[in-house]
Amino acid sequence: MKTINDIAAVTSENVASETYVPDASKLVSGNPVQTLWNNFSSPDDKFHVGIWDSKAGIWTVSYSEQEFCLILEGDSIIHDEQGGVRRVKAGDQFYIPAGFIGRWEVPEYCKKIYVIYEA
Repeated sequence: MKTINDIAAVTSENVASETYVPDASKLVSGNPVQTLWNNFSSPDDKFHVGIWDSKAGIWTVSYSEQEFCLILEGDSIIHDEQGGVRRVKAGDQFYIPAGFIGRWEVPEYCKKIYVIYEA
């Protein structure tokens, strides 16, 4: 049985981090060094919650997962394959559906909370 003590904040404090850059085959421009603070993964590894940030750069994305995002700092520009563009900034919250293909661009810096589900 879970209790109030099992409710956890989504934070980067006292959470192990992983720093990486997108795979060279996905990199379009820049050196988008990214850090991930995964706060929770379900036992079946299909549900994840945490914080992600990135320095400036552009890389291709292909979503097999569903992702909810809340931008905490900075901004990003999301491009789809059809030429559509959506700029997201601090305070914006949105959902990216599985099957989305395009590019993720960080002009300077972006930090977000993510909630991911992969069926």
